[in-house]
Amino acid sequence: MSLLTMVTQVCRRIGIVAPNAVVSSADPQIIQLLALANEEGEELANRYPWQAMRQQATFTTVATESQGTMTALTGADFKYIVNETFYNRSLRRPVFGPLSDSDWQNLKAMQINGPWNQFRIRGGEMLFIPVPAAGQDCYFEWQSKNWCSDSTGATTRSAWGADDDIGILDETIMLHGLIWRWKSVKGFDYAEDMAKYERLVDDATARDGGKPILNGSANRFDVYPGVLVPSGSWAP
Repeated sequence: MSLLTMVTQVCRRIGIVAPNAVVSSADPQIIQLLALANEEGEELANRYPWQAMRQQATFTTVATESQGTMTALTGADFKYIVNETFYNRSLRRPVFGPLSDSDWQNLKAMQINGPWNQFRIRGGEMLFIPVPAAGQDCYFEWQSKNWCSDSTGATTRSAWGADDDIGILDETIMLHGLIWRWKSVKGFDYAEDMAKYERLVDDATARDGGKPILNGSANRFDVYPGVLVPSGSWAP
């Protein structure tokens, strides 16, 4: 649903006049709802590493300590690297890190140069130690800070910019978040609305991107050599 559709539905539920426009509205009530809709999007995006906001970056190493700025390697909406996803596919091994400030300075002072590449982010730049050979392909996953987009989905945003913008995150959750936030700022009872919202968020995070099955006994899918006897009757 679009921003306008979401705000219209919220207005009908809370009992105020639904607008014809949101972003350009001069109505104080709608201006407030737009601000709350942005607050909801920001806080929902920060609560969980949603797969819809997950991206993959790839770059080719250069033979210098700095591999470039994070926004150049990813995009202007870069938020953070997902831990344990950084690999040098040319060497077929992980790029370890991120190093802490003290560990980085220790390695620099001791002039230790190997054998594994490690990284840190400082001043918005990706730094490698030791300096890698040029031409190696590195990949990592990163989280975007953008939680909505234009109507086509081609341009993502970190705030609502037009009435026909759509949510990257679940708009039904954002709708319910907008309701309890509006009731909260107005001084109304919002406990039940917030509880419903929290249940929706919990359900969404539990299902987001699929979840592995935790098995404490044996592997469930490995097929071992040997004779496989099917279940059932073996009578001729």
